[in-house]
Amino acid sequence: MHHQTILTLNTPNPYHGLRPPENTRLTLPLVPPFLLTTRAKSSVFTCKGVEIDAPKPLCITFGSGNGCVRDWKSRSTAVKTIDVATLGNLCVDIVLDVPELPPPSRDARKAYMQQLSASPPDKQYWEAGGNCNMAIAAARLGLQCASIGHVGDEIYGRFLLDVLHDEGIRMVGMSEGIDAIDSSSASYETLLCWVLVDPLHRHGFCSRADFSKEPAFSWMSNLSEEVKMAIKQSKVLFCNGYGFDELTPSLITSALDYAVEVGTYVFFDPGPRGRSLSTGTPGEQRALSHFLSMSDVLLLTADEAESLTSIENPVLAGQELLKKGVRTKWVIVKMGCRGSMLITTSSISCAPAFKVEVIDTVGCGDSFVAAVVFGFIHNLPTVNTLAIANAVGAATAMGCGAGRNVATLKQVIELIRASNLYKDDDYWNELLGAMDIREINFLSERVINGSRHQLNHISLQQVASELLPKLEAENLKRKVSI
Repeated sequence: MHHQTILTLNTPNPYHGLRPPENTRLTLPLVPPFLLTTRAKSSVFTCKGVEIDAPKPLCITFGSGNGCVRDWKSRSTAVKTIDVATLGNLCVDIVLDVPELPPPSRDARKAYMQQLSASPPDKQYWEAGGNCNMAIAAARLGLQCASIGHVGDEIYGRFLLDVLHDEGIRMVGMSEGIDAIDSSSASYETLLCWVLVDPLHRHGFCSRADFSKEPAFSWMSNLSEEVKMAIKQSKVLFCNGYGFDELTPSLITSALDYAVEVGTYVFFDPGPRGRSLSTGTPGEQRALSHFLSMSDVLLLTADEAESLTSIENPVLAGQELLKKGVRTKWVIVKMGCRGSMLITTSSISCAPAFKVEVIDTVGCGDSFVAAVVFGFIHNLPTVNTLAIANAVGAATAMGCGAGRNVATLKQVIELIRASNLYKDDDYWNELLGAMDIREINFLSERVINGSRHQLNHISLQQVASELLPKLEAENLKRKVSI
């Protein structure tokens, strides 16, 4: 699911004053680049620049958080054959141009959606949505991916399965409790998200989950053995707030707890649902609190970080989330066209966005997450992780729509090679100037000697020379496999 309620927006171009070509669609900015944060919890032993998190052998950090070596074997006896698995939030987007957006009243909107659903639109308007965006972007980076969730046995479900198969993504169905319901009923059907665009390029989003007090698949109550095995075999489990539109808070929380038990890292992006979860049912509030506490990596926009902490400054908000977390190592605060930051207890890493001509920002945030997982799994220095994540998000913005339209590895390589960053030095200086932290690493097109205070400029040329061989080798591998 993309949105819990209908949204009507008429947004300016989110990228540095560049206008998209005429007759192109500009959609709601879902934030290309973002902010990260790293923290080791409990007792930490330090020796010659090496910090070791004592309670569990989760991460050995070299050089003030600027790189992280993960020992997958030490986290679990299971063989980690899957790089990243997504949990829930599998849907088919149906993107339609409409003369006007749905009416505001709930009943009228429901009738409008039912009318649309009565006659399925042509397949050319269908696209994989939700967590499929992240999985596809991750697979295109060369990661081994699995999608855990539910799709129905109808035309939309078969379409979604075909897309995932074509992208090399394993589907793990959540079928526990299926015998208890009629599989032909609406509660078993693939979730659809209607993406409606009016002549002014304003958007409305709606699905059947908007009109129910219960999650779309509330009939699921337990994690199947197949799902548990997929989580156990995964290095990273990714969950987002939209998963609560499909699955019950208790089921999602049980997946988190099982991941922790079997040594799988948890990435969590509450998204716009974070605000409603924080004021939702007691079960939703407990689940949100549990995820914010027990996830290894949190991903939020600056606005979302503020709404959860009541702190306007994104750096301070990220540090507050780190402080409250039990296992939290990184907090990613997404900062739109300005770029991204990675905050640890001892350092901040910053990377401005790549300058591109924006066509459509849908899927940029999902693509960014995929690249963060790539950097995390490959133990890249934090600035390198931000650079590739910014590039993947920006490359997706250059296309039209999400799903199969997210960034390709070739596009990402071209962007990094071009090395054209969006500069907003005044913003970064104001944001970072008063920070009381040991080290700040900043990605620049050129290294500036004699950096003031603790600011350490890192050359994009240097980062590109480290990233490009790895990405080009992966691109060649994909061409050979295809």
